[in-house]
Amino acid sequence: MRGLLAVEAAGAAASSSVLNGAVDWWRDVNESPLWQDRIFQALAVLYGFVSAVALVQLIRIECRVPEYGWTTQKVFHFLNFLVNGVRSVVFVLRRNVQVLEPEIIQHVLLDMPGLAFFTTYALLVLFWAEIYYQARAMSTDGLRPTFYWINGVVYAIQIILWLVLWWKPVRIMVILSKMFFAGVSLFAALGFLLYGGRLFLMLQRFPVESKGRRKKLQEVGYVTTICFSCFLIRCVMMCLNAFDKAADLDVLNHPILNFFYYLLVEIVPSALVLFILRKLPPKRGITQYHPIH
Repeated sequence: MRGLLAVEAAGAAASSSVLNGAVDWWRDVNESPLWQDRIFQALAVLYGFVSAVALVQLIRIECRVPEYGWTTQKVFHFLNFLVNGVRSVVFVLRRNVQVLEPEIIQHVLLDMPGLAFFTTYALLVLFWAEIYYQARAMSTDGLRPTFYWINGVVYAIQIILWLVLWWKPVRIMVILSKMFFAGVSLFAALGFLLYGGRLFLMLQRFPVESKGRRKKLQEVGYVTTICFSCFLIRCVMMCLNAFDKAADLDVLNHPILNFFYYLLVEIVPSALVLFILRKLPPKRGITQYHPIH
């Protein structure tokens, strides 16, 4: 019995030692300027890579169908290039961003790409909604005005919150701004679930079995799952970020949290979606293309 107790005590001590070692490692990395710079530089490289992929794809599409102007597909890739490019620059200059005055400039530089990310992927929801309504012989006249209206309201509210935060930089305004962003992310997640799910079910019921149908079904299913998950994770993290200082993403001494957060909610989803949607449009007879006016 004593031997068994001694073994259990030794195991508990070893587990405690490992846990303490992990906590110490986490603290050492977070508080190390060298590790902070390395992690933020790694994020900058990853964002730069995704931005370059989006630009290359945009150029390929433009070379394939230059006569169609700014289509939904082209705008989607351009916004991906822009959002990821800005994120890359911000993380290259992350230490300088942290000391900018007034503090509201820091909030704008860190939050604006997130709003642009919302607009970029809301374009996919719009595109799927148009396909769904057209397939059901329903009017799509109100979809684009609704898209513009929603984005306009989101940006207007966020700008108002920034202005109020600039005028009176109190904790409650920071919390409101982050909770608003969490709400926008939840709204985007539900949009993907609603229209991605509807389009997926409609394609499943489609009577013709073909390779093209299977590919489109997989494309919609994968993109819906990826985008719903990333916006839901963003929503949860924004809620934690608003109320828990340990989950604060806007400080230099949380580089590991920043790395995994941005990897999960922007870099990996963007890379996967760009890969899934890599197919170029045909040169002629493009019925699924929708120019943005």
